[in-house]
Amino acid sequence: MEESRMDKHVTVVGVLQIAFGILGLIGTIIVIIAFNFVDYFVEGDEVATLVLWGIKLILSVFLAFFSIIKIIGGIGILKYKSWARYVVIVLAVFSCFNVPFGTLVGVYSLWALLRDETIALFVPPTGEGSKTD
Repeated sequence: MEESRMDKHVTVVGVLQIAFGILGLIGTIIVIIAFNFVDYFVEGDEVATLVLWGIKLILSVFLAFFSIIKIIGGIGILKYKSWARYVVIVLAVFSCFNVPFGTLVGVYSLWALLRDETIALFVPPTGEGSKTD
């Protein structure tokens, strides 16, 4: 009974990770478009153009990297891969700094993934037909 309840929480965590990962990729596209728009206002100023290009590159790579990792971790969680549990726990800790929604998702993910009942879902049983890798 308890495992089936935690099974549902694990599914919610996986879906939330995928959803926030997709939102992060959309945010990456918005950052790139916004910085390209700002580039028009600093035309002719080589230093400003170089600084804006550097900020755009660093910010977009950072956002895209973590968004892709969230999507991969979310898919792994839905497939009950033991490595994905660790990845999502680390991502959940970082999400706690993203107030308010990231904090809610991070705390919920940590609560769901650190419970003994959830850990048991990711440990392969001794027989055949395990949910894990």
